Amino acid sequence: MEWNIKSVLENLGIPYHVEGQGVTFKEICSINEASERDLSFCYYQGEKASSLIHNSNAGIIICRNDAKNIVHPSHGKNQSLVFVENPRFVIVQIINQVYTKKSPSGISNDASISDSSKIGSNCYIGHNVVIGDNCDIGNDTVIYDRVSIVQNTIVGNECTIQPGVTIGADGFAFERHESGETIRFPHIKGVKIGNNVEICANTNIARGSLSDTIIGDGTKIDALVQIAHNVVIGRNSEITTGTIIGGSTRIGDMCWTGLNSTLKDNIRLGDNVLVAAGAVVIRDVPDGDVVAGVPAHSIRDKVKTDMLFVMAGQKNTGERK
Repeated sequence: MEWNIKSVLENLGIPYHVEGQGVTFKEICSINEASERDLSFCYYQGEKASSLIHNSNAGIIICRNDAKNIVHPSHGKNQSLVFVENPRFVIVQIINQVYTKKSPSGISNDASISDSSKIGSNCYIGHNVVIGDNCDIGNDTVIYDRVSIVQNTIVGNECTIQPGVTIGADGFAFERHESGETIRFPHIKGVKIGNNVEICANTNIARGSLSDTIIGDGTKIDALVQIAHNVVIGRNSEITTGTIIGGSTRIGDMCWTGLNSTLKDNIRLGDNVLVAAGAVVIRDVPDGDVVAGVPAHSIRDKVKTDMLFVMAGQKNTGERK
């Protein structure tokens, strides 16, 4: 099948400017692998953008508006450049439009679901899924193979839970006798997951001890993430691979945690906070801050490009809120 980039963008209501003659594409590929019949994108600025575009064989490349009059279609190639405000966001919208895929539905015969739990309409429950006592799964939610939802868990509508995820098991909490022996702190609460949440493979979300663990609407959680008991994460945040979040920590709306970052227990992150890869956060972080390092400290004033903020779906205002 062939698509017209102008028609696609107009259907999506995205403002654009085209430089070049070619406007149709058959596939969407990375800028390094694309051919003259493919659509790709470049969100970089300056010399890196110029180099990538010059060396690409893509027929159509979506670029940043601020690259107008700086980058141009490569000479000798049948190439067009399409300038938009946010190429990453635009390419995601295009992919979702032209590669629409119907979500699976139905319950696998080898899934195990407690009689005390409820499954909403149009859900998919994959192979070897275990859903324990007192769970409630919302409508249009997809739960892939080998997921364990242990107990006391509410999952909202239109969520996606990838293979190997564990939700609602006991967290790690013990008290010591004077003798030095340990006794487990009981976890008698649960997990509440909002609507349109995605949880990637092999992540663990512990249930609460005396208050629920809560994941807000629209939040996306990458693979191999550890979320301890009583953690509260706001709406539309992104928690990337390897993040460890200690117990009773609170994370605001529209936050981003980088690869292999660690958030100590009982701290607070405000809204629109960015945590750099590998950072170890041991104290509260105010709204709109950017922190990095071990221990993490503010680097907001040192950020000279908005690329970091684009990745997190935010804008660099140049100052803290």
